[in-house]
Amino acid sequence: MLTPGLINAHTHLELSALRGKAPGGRGFVPWVEGMIGARNQLAAEQDSEAIDAGVGELLRAGTVAVGEVGNTLTPVELLASAPILGRVFHEVYGMREAGEQRLRDADAARDARRASWPDNLSYTLGPHTLYTLHSELAQELLARARGAGELTTLHLAEHPAERKFLMDGGGPFARFVESKGGNLAEFTPPALDPVRYAKELGALAQDVLLVHLADARREELDLVAEARAPVVLCPRSNLHISVKLPPLLDMLEAGLQPALGTDSLASCSSLDVLEEARTLAERFPTVPARTLIAMLTSYGAAALRLADRLGQLAPGRSPGVVAFEHDGAAPADPERFVISRAPRARNILSRPHPTIRS
Repeated sequence: MLTPGLINAHTHLELSALRGKAPGGRGFVPWVEGMIGARNQLAAEQDSEAIDAGVGELLRAGTVAVGEVGNTLTPVELLASAPILGRVFHEVYGMREAGEQRLRDADAARDARRASWPDNLSYTLGPHTLYTLHSELAQELLARARGAGELTTLHLAEHPAERKFLMDGGGPFARFVESKGGNLAEFTPPALDPVRYAKELGALAQDVLLVHLADARREELDLVAEARAPVVLCPRSNLHISVKLPPLLDMLEAGLQPALGTDSLASCSSLDVLEEARTLAERFPTVPARTLIAMLTSYGAAALRLADRLGQLAPGRSPGVVAFEHDGAAPADPERFVISRAPRARNILSRPHPTIRS
Protein backbone atom coordinates (compact mmCIF):
# COMPACT_ATOMS: atom_id res chain seq x y z
CA MET A 1 0.00 0.00 0.00
CA LEU A 2 1.53 3.31 -1.10
CA THR A 3 1.01 6.77 0.37
CA PRO A 4 2.71 10.10 -0.26
CA GLY A 5 5.45 11.02 2.19
CA LEU A 6 4.08 12.02 5.59
CA ILE A 7 3.87 15.63 6.78
CA ASN A 8 4.58 16.39 10.43
CA ALA A 9 3.25 19.93 10.54
CA HIS A 10 4.20 20.78 14.14
CA THR A 11 7.39 19.69 15.88
CA HIS A 12 9.60 21.06 18.66
CA LEU A 13 12.85 19.21 18.00
CA GLU A 14 14.79 21.32 20.49
CA LEU A 15 12.88 19.51 23.28
CA SER A 16 13.81 16.02 22.08
CA ALA A 17 16.02 15.29 25.10
CA LEU A 18 12.93 15.52 27.33
CA ARG A 19 11.31 12.29 26.17
CA GLY A 20 9.55 10.81 29.20
CA LYS A 21 10.83 13.52 31.55
CA ALA A 22 7.75 15.76 31.79
CA PRO A 23 4.82 13.94 33.46
CA GLY A 24 1.35 14.74 32.16
CA GLY A 25 -2.27 14.21 33.01
CA ARG A 26 -2.69 17.17 35.38
CA GLY A 27 -3.10 20.03 32.94
CA PHE A 28 -0.85 22.45 31.09
CA VAL A 29 0.68 24.38 33.99
CA PRO A 30 1.89 21.32 35.96
CA TRP A 31 3.27 19.88 32.73
CA VAL A 32 5.16 23.04 31.76
CA GLU A 33 6.58 23.33 35.28
CA GLY A 34 7.88 19.78 35.03
CA MET A 35 9.20 20.38 31.52
CA ILE A 36 11.09 23.53 32.53
CA GLY A 37 12.58 21.79 35.56
CA ALA A 38 13.76 18.85 33.49
CA ARG A 39 15.17 21.07 30.74
CA ASN A 40 17.21 23.09 33.20
CA GLN A 41 19.07 19.90 34.13
CA LEU A 42 20.16 19.06 30.58
CA ALA A 43 23.62 19.64 29.15
CA ALA A 44 24.01 21.17 25.68
CA GLU A 45 25.42 17.97 24.22
CA GLN A 46 22.35 16.05 25.38
CA ASP A 47 20.19 18.43 23.36
CA SER A 48 22.27 17.97 20.22
CA GLU A 49 22.36 14.18 20.48
CA ALA A 50 18.61 13.97 21.09
CA ILE A 51 17.80 16.31 18.19
CA ASP A 52 19.99 14.24 15.88
CA ALA A 53 18.16 11.09 17.00
CA GLY A 54 14.82 12.89 16.53
CA VAL A 55 15.64 13.80 12.93
CA GLY A 56 16.50 10.15 12.30
CA GLU A 57 13.19 9.11 13.81
CA LEU A 58 11.32 11.50 11.52
CA LEU A 59 13.04 10.08 8.45
CA ARG A 60 12.42 6.45 9.40
CA ALA A 61 8.71 7.27 9.81
CA GLY A 62 8.56 8.46 6.20
CA THR A 63 8.36 12.16 7.03
CA VAL A 64 9.14 14.44 4.10
CA ALA A 65 8.33 17.84 5.63
CA VAL A 66 8.05 19.41 9.07
CA GLY A 67 6.78 22.61 10.64
CA GLU A 68 9.53 23.10 13.22
CA VAL A 69 8.81 25.55 16.05
CA GLY A 70 11.33 26.64 18.65
CA ASN A 71 12.81 29.33 20.86
CA THR A 72 16.28 28.66 19.43
CA LEU A 73 17.70 27.63 16.06
CA THR A 74 19.55 24.61 17.48
CA PRO A 75 17.80 22.03 15.22
CA VAL A 76 18.54 23.95 12.00
CA GLU A 77 21.98 22.48 11.34
CA LEU A 78 20.76 18.91 11.81
CA LEU A 79 17.65 19.44 9.69
CA ALA A 80 19.80 21.11 7.03
CA SER A 81 21.71 17.90 6.37
CA ALA A 82 18.58 15.71 6.19
CA PRO A 83 16.56 14.83 3.04
CA ILE A 84 13.54 16.67 4.39
CA LEU A 85 11.78 19.98 3.81
CA GLY A 86 10.92 22.27 6.68
CA ARG A 87 9.41 25.56 7.69
CA VAL A 88 11.21 26.89 10.74
CA PHE A 89 9.09 29.13 12.95
CA HIS A 90 11.25 31.04 15.45
CA GLU A 91 8.82 31.82 18.23
CA VAL A 92 8.93 34.84 20.53
CA TYR A 93 7.29 35.21 23.93
CA GLY A 94 7.30 37.71 26.79
CA MET A 95 5.59 40.90 27.80
CA ARG A 96 6.83 44.35 26.77
CA GLU A 97 10.50 44.50 27.85
CA ALA A 98 11.26 40.77 27.90
CA GLY A 99 9.47 40.19 24.59
CA GLU A 100 11.30 43.04 22.89
CA GLN A 101 14.63 41.60 24.06
CA ARG A 102 13.75 38.14 22.79
CA LEU A 103 12.76 39.64 19.46
CA ARG A 104 16.13 41.40 19.22
CA ASP A 105 17.87 38.13 20.13
CA ALA A 106 15.89 36.26 17.49
CA ASP A 107 16.78 38.84 14.84
CA ALA A 108 20.45 38.57 15.79
CA ALA A 109 20.38 34.76 15.66
CA ARG A 110 18.80 34.84 12.21
CA ASP A 111 21.21 37.48 10.93
CA ALA A 112 24.17 35.41 12.08
CA ARG A 113 22.96 32.51 9.92
CA ARG A 114 21.58 34.45 6.97
CA ALA A 115 24.46 33.80 4.60
CA SER A 116 24.51 30.07 5.29
CA TRP A 117 20.80 29.40 5.71
CA PRO A 118 19.99 25.96 4.23
CA ASP A 119 17.99 25.62 1.02
CA ASN A 120 15.65 22.97 2.43
CA LEU A 121 14.29 25.22 5.21
CA SER A 122 12.34 28.46 5.26
CA TYR A 123 12.39 30.87 8.22
CA THR A 124 9.70 33.00 9.86
CA LEU A 125 9.38 34.70 13.22
CA GLY A 126 6.15 33.91 15.02
CA PRO A 127 4.28 34.59 18.26
CA HIS A 128 4.36 31.74 20.78
CA THR A 129 0.84 32.37 22.06
CA LEU A 130 -1.38 35.41 22.53
CA TYR A 131 -1.29 35.10 26.31
CA THR A 132 2.50 34.83 26.70
CA LEU A 133 3.35 37.74 24.40
CA HIS A 134 2.45 41.42 24.54
CA SER A 135 -0.31 42.16 22.05
CA GLU A 136 1.68 44.87 20.24
CA LEU A 137 4.62 42.51 19.77
CA ALA A 138 2.29 39.82 18.48
CA GLN A 139 0.89 42.26 15.94
CA GLU A 140 4.42 43.32 14.93
CA LEU A 141 5.40 39.70 14.26
CA LEU A 142 2.23 39.11 12.27
CA ALA A 143 2.84 42.27 10.26
CA ARG A 144 6.43 41.26 9.54
CA ALA A 145 5.44 37.84 8.23
CA ARG A 146 2.50 39.25 6.28
CA GLY A 147 4.60 41.98 4.72
CA ALA A 148 7.06 39.39 3.47
CA GLY A 149 4.29 37.10 2.21
CA GLU A 150 5.32 34.39 4.67
CA LEU A 151 3.40 31.82 6.67
CA THR A 152 3.72 32.07 10.44
CA THR A 153 2.26 30.04 13.30
CA LEU A 154 0.54 30.37 16.66
CA HIS A 155 -0.42 28.02 19.51
CA LEU A 156 -4.12 28.72 20.10
CA ALA A 157 -6.89 27.42 22.38
CA GLU A 158 -4.66 24.63 23.64
CA HIS A 159 -6.01 24.26 27.19
CA PRO A 160 -8.64 25.66 29.61
CA ALA A 161 -6.07 27.67 31.61
CA GLU A 162 -5.43 29.77 28.49
CA ARG A 163 -9.11 30.63 28.17
CA LYS A 164 -9.39 31.55 31.84
CA PHE A 165 -6.32 33.79 31.75
CA LEU A 166 -7.57 35.65 28.67
CA MET A 167 -11.08 36.08 30.05
CA ASP A 168 -10.21 37.55 33.46
CA GLY A 169 -6.48 37.21 34.15
CA GLY A 170 -6.97 34.43 36.69
CA GLY A 171 -6.60 30.70 36.96
CA PRO A 172 -3.61 28.33 36.99
CA PHE A 173 -1.57 30.28 34.45
CA ALA A 174 -1.83 33.48 36.47
CA ARG A 175 -0.51 31.64 39.51
CA PHE A 176 2.31 30.22 37.38
CA VAL A 177 3.32 33.72 36.21
CA GLU A 178 3.36 34.99 39.78
CA SER A 179 5.43 32.00 40.96
CA LYS A 180 8.07 32.87 38.36
CA GLY A 181 8.24 36.49 39.49
CA GLY A 182 6.25 37.80 36.54
CA ASN A 183 4.30 41.03 36.66
CA LEU A 184 0.63 40.39 35.90
CA ALA A 185 0.11 44.11 35.54
CA GLU A 186 1.95 43.90 32.20
CA PHE A 187 -0.93 41.89 30.75
CA THR A 188 -4.43 43.28 30.34
CA PRO A 189 -6.93 40.44 29.86
CA PRO A 190 -8.97 41.11 26.71
CA ALA A 191 -12.04 39.38 28.20
CA LEU A 192 -12.33 37.35 25.02
CA ASP A 193 -12.02 33.68 24.25
CA PRO A 194 -8.74 32.70 22.51
CA VAL A 195 -10.17 32.53 19.00
CA ARG A 196 -11.99 35.86 19.14
CA TYR A 197 -8.89 37.47 20.64
CA ALA A 198 -6.85 36.07 17.75
CA LYS A 199 -9.36 37.56 15.34
CA GLU A 200 -9.14 40.95 17.07
CA LEU A 201 -5.34 40.96 16.69
CA GLY A 202 -5.41 39.86 13.07
CA ALA A 203 -4.12 36.36 13.80
CA LEU A 204 -7.13 34.57 12.35
CA ALA A 205 -6.05 34.44 8.73
CA GLN A 206 -4.87 32.24 5.88
CA ASP A 207 -1.22 33.05 6.63
CA VAL A 208 -1.27 31.96 10.30
CA LEU A 209 -1.04 28.24 11.05
CA LEU A 210 -3.11 27.61 14.19
CA VAL A 211 -1.86 24.81 16.42
CA HIS A 212 -3.93 22.63 18.80
CA LEU A 213 -7.44 24.18 19.14
CA ALA A 214 -8.07 21.39 21.67
CA ASP A 215 -10.13 23.75 23.83
CA ALA A 216 -11.98 25.47 20.98
CA ARG A 217 -15.80 25.56 20.95
CA ARG A 218 -17.91 24.92 17.86
CA GLU A 219 -18.79 28.58 17.27
CA GLU A 220 -15.09 29.44 17.54
CA LEU A 221 -14.22 26.76 14.98
CA ASP A 222 -16.74 28.34 12.63
CA LEU A 223 -14.75 31.59 12.90
CA VAL A 224 -11.54 29.72 12.09
CA ALA A 225 -13.20 28.15 9.05
CA GLU A 226 -14.63 31.48 7.94
CA ALA A 227 -11.11 32.97 8.05
CA ARG A 228 -9.80 29.96 6.07
CA ALA A 229 -6.97 29.64 8.57
CA PRO A 230 -4.84 26.48 8.34
CA VAL A 231 -4.93 24.22 11.38
CA VAL A 232 -2.66 21.51 12.80
CA LEU A 233 -3.64 19.10 15.58
CA CYS A 234 -1.38 17.26 18.03
CA PRO A 235 -3.79 14.82 19.70
CA ARG A 236 -1.26 12.66 21.57
CA SER A 237 0.28 15.77 23.13
CA ASN A 238 -3.14 17.02 24.21
CA LEU A 239 -3.92 13.64 25.73
CA HIS A 240 -0.63 13.53 27.60
CA ILE A 241 -0.88 17.04 29.02
CA SER A 242 -4.59 17.52 29.67
CA VAL A 243 -6.23 14.14 28.90
CA LYS A 244 -8.19 15.99 26.23
CA LEU A 245 -8.59 15.52 22.48
CA PRO A 246 -9.27 18.23 19.92
CA PRO A 247 -12.93 18.36 18.80
CA LEU A 248 -12.26 16.65 15.48
CA LEU A 249 -15.87 16.01 14.50
CA ASP A 250 -16.80 19.66 15.04
CA MET A 251 -13.76 20.71 13.02
CA LEU A 252 -14.67 18.54 10.07
CA GLU A 253 -18.30 19.66 10.22
CA ALA A 254 -17.10 23.27 10.20
CA GLY A 255 -15.21 22.56 6.98
CA LEU A 256 -11.68 22.59 8.38
CA GLN A 257 -8.98 20.36 6.89
CA PRO A 258 -6.59 19.91 9.81
CA ALA A 259 -3.02 18.73 9.43
CA LEU A 260 -1.28 16.62 12.06
CA GLY A 261 1.85 17.12 14.16
CA THR A 262 3.58 15.32 16.99
CA ASP A 263 4.49 18.40 19.05
CA SER A 264 7.58 17.60 21.15
CA LEU A 265 8.99 14.49 22.80
CA ALA A 266 8.35 16.30 26.08
CA SER A 267 4.64 15.62 25.55
CA CYS A 268 4.61 12.75 23.05
CA SER A 269 6.22 9.33 22.97
CA SER A 270 7.45 9.47 19.37
CA LEU A 271 7.85 11.68 16.31
CA ASP A 272 5.87 9.30 14.08
CA VAL A 273 2.95 11.40 12.88
CA LEU A 274 1.11 8.27 11.74
CA GLU A 275 0.52 7.56 15.44
CA GLU A 276 -1.48 10.79 15.63
CA ALA A 277 -3.83 9.50 12.92
CA ARG A 278 -4.10 6.12 14.64
CA THR A 279 -4.99 7.81 17.93
CA LEU A 280 -7.77 9.77 16.22
CA ALA A 281 -8.98 6.65 14.36
CA GLU A 282 -9.44 4.80 17.64
CA ARG A 283 -11.34 7.61 19.33
CA PHE A 284 -13.31 8.90 16.33
CA PRO A 285 -14.24 5.65 14.51
CA THR A 286 -16.77 7.39 12.24
CA VAL A 287 -14.09 9.54 10.59
CA PRO A 288 -13.16 7.94 7.25
CA ALA A 289 -9.66 6.49 7.02
CA ARG A 290 -9.18 8.47 3.81
CA THR A 291 -9.70 11.71 5.74
CA LEU A 292 -7.10 10.68 8.32
CA ILE A 293 -4.60 9.82 5.58
CA ALA A 294 -5.26 13.22 4.00
CA MET A 295 -4.50 14.84 7.37
CA LEU A 296 -1.12 13.06 7.24
CA THR A 297 -0.38 14.07 3.67
CA SER A 298 -2.33 16.50 1.49
CA TYR A 299 -3.83 18.54 4.36
CA GLY A 300 -0.37 18.82 5.93
CA ALA A 301 1.19 19.90 2.65
CA ALA A 302 -1.49 22.57 2.22
CA ALA A 303 -1.07 23.79 5.80
CA LEU A 304 2.67 24.30 5.22
CA ARG A 305 2.12 25.84 1.78
CA LEU A 306 3.83 22.94 0.06
CA ALA A 307 0.82 21.51 -1.78
CA ASP A 308 2.35 22.25 -5.19
CA ARG A 309 5.07 19.68 -4.43
CA LEU A 310 4.01 17.33 -1.66
CA GLY A 311 0.97 15.54 -0.28
CA GLN A 312 -0.39 13.69 -3.33
CA LEU A 313 0.72 10.95 -5.69
CA ALA A 314 -0.09 13.03 -8.75
CA PRO A 315 1.55 14.39 -11.90
CA GLY A 316 3.78 17.38 -11.28
CA ARG A 317 4.48 16.58 -7.64
CA SER A 318 7.49 14.94 -5.97
CA PRO A 319 5.97 13.93 -2.63
CA GLY A 320 8.12 10.98 -1.71
CA VAL A 321 6.54 7.53 -1.45
CA VAL A 322 5.96 5.35 1.62
CA ALA A 323 5.14 1.64 1.16
CA PHE A 324 3.24 -0.35 3.80
CA GLU A 325 3.75 -4.08 3.28
CA HIS A 326 0.99 -6.66 3.73
CA ASP A 327 0.92 -10.45 3.71
CA GLY A 328 -1.05 -12.42 1.15
CA ALA A 329 -3.94 -10.78 -0.66
CA ALA A 330 -4.38 -7.04 -0.53
CA PRO A 331 -6.54 -5.87 2.40
CA ALA A 332 -10.19 -5.29 1.57
CA ASP A 333 -9.94 -1.76 2.99
CA PRO A 334 -6.43 -0.51 2.15
CA GLU A 335 -6.93 2.92 3.72
CA ARG A 336 -8.05 1.44 7.04
CA PHE A 337 -5.12 -0.99 6.81
CA VAL A 338 -2.63 1.91 6.66
CA ILE A 339 -4.22 3.58 9.70
CA SER A 340 -4.60 0.39 11.76
CA ARG A 341 -2.02 -0.82 14.27
CA ALA A 342 -1.58 -4.21 12.58
CA PRO A 343 2.17 -5.05 12.42
CA ARG A 344 3.68 -4.26 9.04
CA ALA A 345 6.96 -3.07 7.52
CA ARG A 346 7.16 0.52 6.38
CA ASN A 347 9.60 1.26 3.56
CA ILE A 348 10.58 4.69 2.25
CA LEU A 349 10.75 4.29 -1.53
CA SER A 350 11.61 7.90 -2.42
CA ARG A 351 12.01 11.36 -0.93
CA PRO A 352 11.50 14.80 -2.46
CA HIS A 353 14.47 16.89 -3.55
CA PRO A 354 15.18 19.01 -0.45
CA THR A 355 14.96 22.58 -1.71
CA ILE A 356 12.40 25.05 -0.40
CA ARG A 357 11.70 28.74 -0.77
CA SER A 358 9.29 30.87 1.28
